[in-house]
Amino acid sequence: MENALKTIQKLLDDAIVIKLIEVTSGIIIVAIVFRILAQVLPRQVQDTDLRYHIRKAITLIGYAIMALLIVLIFSDSLGKLTVIFGVIGAGVAFALQEVIGSFAGWVAISLGQYYKPGDRVLLGGIMGDVIDISILRTTLMECGAWVKADLYNGRIVRIANSFVFKEPVFNYSADFPFVWDEITVPVKYGSDRSLTREILQQVANEVVGEYMPQAKAQWQHMVHKYLIEDAKIEPAVTLAANDNWLEFTLRYIVDYKQRRGKKDIIFSRILDEFDNTNGSISIASTTIHIVETPAFNVKLVDNRNEISQ
Repeated sequence: MENALKTIQKLLDDAIVIKLIEVTSGIIIVAIVFRILAQVLPRQVQDTDLRYHIRKAITLIGYAIMALLIVLIFSDSLGKLTVIFGVIGAGVAFALQEVIGSFAGWVAISLGQYYKPGDRVLLGGIMGDVIDISILRTTLMECGAWVKADLYNGRIVRIANSFVFKEPVFNYSADFPFVWDEITVPVKYGSDRSLTREILQQVANEVVGEYMPQAKAQWQHMVHKYLIEDAKIEPAVTLAANDNWLEFTLRYIVDYKQRRGKKDIIFSRILDEFDNTNGSISIASTTIHIVETPAFNVKLVDNRNEISQ
């Protein structure tokens, strides 16, 4: 017992040990205070985006205060600890390469505008909406996989931030929150081509025409910011003829989150309009037509008499 007390007394006489105790106590207090703030303050904000950014800001301020606390407490001993920290830092850097790469990726994401919370991205073949960006990982609400189109499937995916240095990052909504989409309509030969083109154009203008003003303004911003051509924003109809039918393709701009819903409305409207043409326009489909069945000559030979002889 006496030996233990002497050991404790000896440790408490060491200035470094005292500073470590102060740092540990300070970090615990700061962590508790800022955890409470991160839970209480965001509840007072109704806006989802602002609430998210407040929570992230509180976390970062807490980390900054912890780092400042360590520097202030060890300010008079940093000279002595420089060599020790250097050796330890080299070992840690080697062992935690992925962690350091993820932290560097977080800095790049924050400053380089790769993506932000709320964007829809494709990272390493995984598509989803960014719901959180932490210091080490990006969290996605996944779309697709076993679910068709751009719908949530319910899986939460966490990807290391170091990924941004290794593979391309596809962003569906960064500077231009619209995507081009196409639908193909097969029409029988003999149908009214002009009327078909007119119907497709009219349906597209009515269904996605609401996006045109904003899409044009956003695209002008893209033209001024990047070296890119001034693309056509309005819906366009093109025609190609093949061996089976006339193939009309309708190309249009749509909000990246409304792609499937708008496609359903466009197809439904097109079919309704075709039905109202009284047979002037007919949808084509793959059919097999047997033109002629060749004759089969069958000759039966009875070999039983030959065998008995």
